[in-house]
Amino acid sequence: MATHLYRLGRWTYENRLKTITIWVLVLIGLGVGATLLAKPTSESFSIPGIPSEKAQDLMVERFPDEPSFGSDVGVTYVVRAPQGSTLTEPRYQQAIDDMVADLKNVDGVSSPDSIVNPFVSYGTEQSPGRLRELSQAFQEQTFGKSAAEAAADAQATSPINSSATVAQFGTSFAVEASSDITERSREQMDAVAEDGRAAGLTVEMKGTATQQFELGITSELIGIGVGALILILTFASLVAWGMPIITAIVGVAIGMLGIQMGTHFFDLSKETPILATMIGLAVGIDYALFIVSRYRHEVHRSSNRADAAGRAVGTAGSAVVFAGSTVVIALAALAIVNIPFLTAMGVAAAATVIVAVLVALTLLPAILGLFGGKAFGGRLPRLNAPDVEPHEAERVHNGQRWVQRIVAHPRAVTAAIVGILVVLAVPMTGLKLALPNDGTAEPSTTQRQAYDMLADGYGPGFNGPLVVVADGRGIEDTGDRLRTFGTLVDDFAQIEGVEIAQIGAGGLNEARDTAKITIIPSTAPSDEATPQLVQTLRDMEPRVAAATGISYGVTGQTAIELDISDRLSDSLIPYLLVVVGLAFILLIIVFRSILVPLTAALGFLLSVAATFGVTVALFTDGALGIVGNPQPVVSFLPIMLVGIVFGLAMDYQVFLVTRMREAYVHGADAKTAVVEGYRHSARVVAAAAAIMISVFAAFMLQDMVFIKVMGFALAAAVFFDAFVVRMTLMPAVLTVLGDKAWWLPRWLDRILPDVDIEGEKLRLDDSGPSTDTAPDAAVRTGP
Repeated sequence: MATHLYRLGRWTYENRLKTITIWVLVLIGLGVGATLLAKPTSESFSIPGIPSEKAQDLMVERFPDEPSFGSDVGVTYVVRAPQGSTLTEPRYQQAIDDMVADLKNVDGVSSPDSIVNPFVSYGTEQSPGRLRELSQAFQEQTFGKSAAEAAADAQATSPINSSATVAQFGTSFAVEASSDITERSREQMDAVAEDGRAAGLTVEMKGTATQQFELGITSELIGIGVGALILILTFASLVAWGMPIITAIVGVAIGMLGIQMGTHFFDLSKETPILATMIGLAVGIDYALFIVSRYRHEVHRSSNRADAAGRAVGTAGSAVVFAGSTVVIALAALAIVNIPFLTAMGVAAAATVIVAVLVALTLLPAILGLFGGKAFGGRLPRLNAPDVEPHEAERVHNGQRWVQRIVAHPRAVTAAIVGILVVLAVPMTGLKLALPNDGTAEPSTTQRQAYDMLADGYGPGFNGPLVVVADGRGIEDTGDRLRTFGTLVDDFAQIEGVEIAQIGAGGLNEARDTAKITIIPSTAPSDEATPQLVQTLRDMEPRVAAATGISYGVTGQTAIELDISDRLSDSLIPYLLVVVGLAFILLIIVFRSILVPLTAALGFLLSVAATFGVTVALFTDGALGIVGNPQPVVSFLPIMLVGIVFGLAMDYQVFLVTRMREAYVHGADAKTAVVEGYRHSARVVAAAAAIMISVFAAFMLQDMVFIKVMGFALAAAVFFDAFVVRMTLMPAVLTVLGDKAWWLPRWLDRILPDVDIEGEKLRLDDSGPSTDTAPDAAVRTGP
């Protein structure tokens, strides 16, 4: 591999203009394609095959006019009367009438005539409207309920609470996604709420039409800015720092354009471009950093700059290929979980990483060739460059001092690091998972305040109703079927945790063979009792089907979110086994060792456990008071974090330990090899990790809570894995293991391919043609 990459690096260096032109044409082509094909991203999360999805599919089949959960783009206004007043007072009725009139004129409203003051259309128990009367008549005539029972059922589904202090009304929009809502429409919606507030009402809004997702560039700019500063300090040059930044931006741009094109063919979530940007930018800078650093090392030892570029790509480029492969494996393997939106996120991010690798291997040498002898110009005299010039004396840097202290007391360092990480991981035992919803939004948002108003006015379970879709086709007689439906509702109402169970006026399909039973829990969607209620309802189904001939499924937004969380939790261990297994094989090939990949995997488990522990302590338990809105961790964060962190962990393992192995195979003893390899790679690995941390931490500025937590968790994971595990624990462990660290059974050594990641063949073959005529002395003494 090193030989092939050497030729590639040298060719792109010598044919710099051709290479740059090719990449420019790729950018232009993808830009045109994205402009023509881009569609809005998806805003729903679904997993085919989960119980709630099956029940929803049955509901859509039997109730074709009913939208699936979460698919309708709409707004709901929640209004509350001042303390001591009710909404039935004339002045507040006038305010609601004005709000309704204004809402009808909002751009994009699908059915303006259907927007009605709920006190007119539904009414109260004291002054019932037409819809309330129809609901009561339906219960009495269909299920034979008494007037009092029918009235209670009608109130249970009323848009007005029993004390007439809180009410809700709204509308849908004739758009496919909330991103299609125009800024003018949003302003008009806000104006409707302000009209109600001006009249003395408390007005808040909820619904997908109120959700505005914007991917700001602040995070990326901060990440790039901090990365640029780190690169300047690393290379001590005002020129070299820009090359990794340029290539990373090109790689991310190509990835983003590709994702935009992909929206035409695939259902991609709105988080997909953020994840791809986050990963692509970080690895793009890091991979270029490793190659540029190796190029500087080789330019002082090669006959010409083209040869140095070839050798840099042949050696550091080989490590980049394998490091990138581990990241790609970790991200693309999300497909085995069989969760569509997660698969799309993983594959898109993996594709962006592949682009980053290709850009680092081809475009970067071309840019180096473009700058020629000025690639490391603008030398900053007060800073030490990573490699000394030929005329300079060897110096001992801080990384070398650090590793010498580690290898002097390896067992004590190992015990201390393991102990600290285990302690930090303890809060992970309280890990709670949930999908983001209005109940987990920031308290200052209108969606969260609307959620809290509904919980206070109607009860905590009103925000998370369950829907039981009951299939009665097993009962032929319509009368018997309806009576059985009624009996089933009565049975549900007796279950602990059920506040209300009923079949509403629209709860029977046209054939009257399928019923939608609405169940309002007595607990909030986030309460631990709610998942137990869902499980209780599902456990009853086999007995009900056997006794009555009615089968059913439980769905609703709450049930869907619970099922998604369960699927993600159940998939974590299989995913981890597959990813670690494949990467373990890859690392055996790279390091030709059993214990090095094993210690790498164990170190990863320690770092990710510590990351989960700190994340749970801060964001769920509210430790230190840093987070003002503690909440469960987003359900797909653990599996995403494991995949991303594992890939990055193996990056650092490859970049750090390959130089150690390189020293070892060239005759150094095990302890000296650790020190020598660390001396050459520590500064670059530290810089790469610092860049990663800055890129990820900057995403904490995004508005989405999931992205905030993901940014923090990734930054923490990189810190633990790079600085604590790879740069402290690994040298100590390898020192303790000694020569055993590099042991490989002979039979396995014979069958493994020789990838030559150290570039040994390049040292044995120096016969490559020279076309760059810059003299060696000029190269070595240049800036």
